[in-house]
Amino acid sequence: MTLFHSLGWEFSAPSLKVILPVGISFYTFQSLSYSIDVYRKQIQAEKNFFQYALFLSFFPQLVAGPIVSARILLPALQNMFSWKYIPIREGLWLILSGLVKKAVIADRISTISDFVYQFPESVSTFFAWMGVISYSIQIYCDFSGYTDIAIGSALLLGVRLPENFRLPYTATSFSDFWKRWHISLSGWLREYLYIPLGGNRISNLITYRNLLITMILGGLWHGASWNFIVWGFLHGIFLVLEKYVQDSIDLPWKENSFLKRGINLVYQVFVILSICLIWVFFRSRTFSGSIELLKTLFSFHGGIEPTYTMQSQFLMIFFFVFLATWIGKKEELYGAFSRFRENLPLVLFAFISVLGFIIAVVLTAESKPFLYFVF
Repeated sequence: MTLFHSLGWEFSAPSLKVILPVGISFYTFQSLSYSIDVYRKQIQAEKNFFQYALFLSFFPQLVAGPIVSARILLPALQNMFSWKYIPIREGLWLILSGLVKKAVIADRISTISDFVYQFPESVSTFFAWMGVISYSIQIYCDFSGYTDIAIGSALLLGVRLPENFRLPYTATSFSDFWKRWHISLSGWLREYLYIPLGGNRISNLITYRNLLITMILGGLWHGASWNFIVWGFLHGIFLVLEKYVQDSIDLPWKENSFLKRGINLVYQVFVILSICLIWVFFRSRTFSGSIELLKTLFSFHGGIEPTYTMQSQFLMIFFFVFLATWIGKKEELYGAFSRFRENLPLVLFAFISVLGFIIAVVLTAESKPFLYFVF
């Protein structure tokens, strides 16, 4: 366009307004997995059209995952009405917890992150850090909240979908993070992209190349934008560096247990902070906006400060998420809580569930769409 104008030619190209279905990336990957598995002869082609249509359109996980391969979902759908016992309590609890994550946490804390990302150059450094951490909490609670609702709804229909999140912000490394975050996507990329490229079977250099390609394409899966490419590239770079250190460098503190624990703790903090910073590219609307926010984060200057209400809301949500994560990490506490839930009288459990649903519905009356609906 600029070339035409510089030559004095007036030319305007019509903009293409293409409406894409909600969740197209998810069921594209799911249908691709079926085609690839049939081609590899890992499964037989489904001869029942209605069964195949149900596989592609199973509504709980249709628009935002988890992405489930045909090897897992087709047999589950075929046996969905054969369960003698439907785990109603577990299903209802997952739906309720998903609504709480979405309505009580993600949508409430989004007011902080939305403001910071809208005015990245105007907010103070303190406000910028608060916004970056807020978005890290928001996207986790929003996405894992939808996943909980999807898994809980599927359970009530007699289908158990695989886990998609496993306390990702307790990860001790970048590779550990991708074993905990969006597990179905990272599993798909590993099985259908990373391993066919050669995985880690050929040489270290090929392994590093495969990691970078996989993560960059994982970024592109979210959208054709430089921000998503940079987001995937940075994760790929950290995975490569981590792999290089593990394979090539004999760290002197491996045998010293006390020093090792200290170094591991410092590295874990570095990993989580780095992941929060990489989210900046994922959330920002433009690449220049990402750079502006990163400048604000590390320039330590004044600007618009968060209101008292924002600070109070942030602290309450941060403490709640930290406490819930700590309980989830402690197997004995989580197990005791699960037993308490299962042993509640059915009438009391039903009352708590209905009350929780009513509160969640009221809170979600003006809620935002799930973030991953755009992918």
